[in-house]
Amino acid sequence: MPQVSLFVTCVVDQVFPRVGLAMADVLERLGYDVDFPEAQTCCGQPAFNSGYRREARDVAKHFLDTFAQADYVVVPSGSCTSMISHHYRELFHKEPDWLERAEALEPRVWEFSKFLTDVAKVEDVGASFGAKVTYHDSCHALRELQIKTPPRRLLSRVRGLELIEMDKAEECCGFGGTFSVKFAGTSGGMAGTKIESILRTGADYVVSIDSSCLMQLQGALLRAGSRVRTLHLAEVLASR
Repeated sequence: MPQVSLFVTCVVDQVFPRVGLAMADVLERLGYDVDFPEAQTCCGQPAFNSGYRREARDVAKHFLDTFAQADYVVVPSGSCTSMISHHYRELFHKEPDWLERAEALEPRVWEFSKFLTDVAKVEDVGASFGAKVTYHDSCHALRELQIKTPPRRLLSRVRGLELIEMDKAEECCGFGGTFSVKFAGTSGGMAGTKIESILRTGADYVVSIDSSCLMQLQGALLRAGSRVRTLHLAEVLASR
């Protein structure tokens, strides 16, 4: 089996480390040699989205140096994967040497669920999770990476899990990184609309492939007094 290098993202590293551990557990269960490059920091997305392009380039260059030799880079986030696979080209369009390096790495960078279904060629990872679950499509994963089916295929093969689709699965949760800080009122309103859709399903858990969305949704659910909890897809797939 080729070696898989984990890029765990800032949010997972600082707030939800259990997601990174769950992802490693699933990949090792499938027989992959899992590597965690300790020099990793950030993909550069926060700076990029806030307009700090020079700072974003510096961070992106460090990312490219850190993962240059990886067979595969697997990421538990649609937004970070999209940053690397879509926006590094824009960052480095005036630096041909770095652009070449970014384009060389791009085909080896995979969002976690897409890696499982398209590279590992698996849907049943041996997971068991007895609960009702609804799935939230994160914006970058759905709109930039066109990831909609892989997470659902994986969830459908989890023993004991009942997947209930919400009517607003594709609507934004309102997080959007610094958007939720700069436009807190709008962000909160969007989260409220999403929460109403979640509650109508009667699900016990909301699952997604982006921890930043789940952080936004969990906060809104708690403020609403709901017992519904959030889980990353990797956590569900690691359950036995």
